[in-house]
This record gives sequence, C-alpha cells and structure tokens, in this order.
Amino acid sequence: MQRTQGTMSELESSMITIIQVFHKYSGHKCKLKKAELKDLINTEMSLFITKIQENEILDELFADLDQNRDLEIDFQEFIALIAMVTSSSHDLFNH
Repeated sequence: MQRTQGTMSELESSMITIIQVFHKYSGHKCKLKKAELKDLINTEMSLFITKIQENEILDELFADLDQNRDLEIDFQEFIALIAMVTSSSHDLFNH
C-alpha cells in the first residue's frame, strides 16, 4: 500500500525535504560544486553549522566530503554531511 504525502510519517517527510534541498542547489546535474555547497550550508544549515566564510574551511570540508575526488559532491557524499551534522547535533536536542 502506498502512502500519500498526507499520510507520510514525519521522518519520511524529512527525507523528502533533504532530497528536495539537495536538488534545489545541485539542479539537474545532481552534483554540488564548492560554491553551491557553501550556499546550501550558509542558507539551509546555518543554525547547525557556523556560516562558512573562510575558503580554507570550505576547502577542508569539501575535500573530506568528496570521496571520489571528482571535485563535486554527489547525493551520497551530501548524505554523509547530513549524517555527520545530525549525529553531532543530537545532544543539543536530546531532552
């Protein structure tokens, strides 16, 4: 049985939001260049990650995420960022 968006769980809706945000910044090519990743982080994750203003910090983060070294961040590499930030933020919201 397929669920409609109205019956999606909170987690399922959140997963769709992650996918939509990735595509909002990556476009049809489905990969983020460094400037697109910076815009995504600074716009969509600014409460969890301090705004990236220094290129050195962005370069380090990008290099850590770009596992296949193609100078772009694909969805799987992006999910690694989401997992790291979510995991490190867990204690802030664990009431």
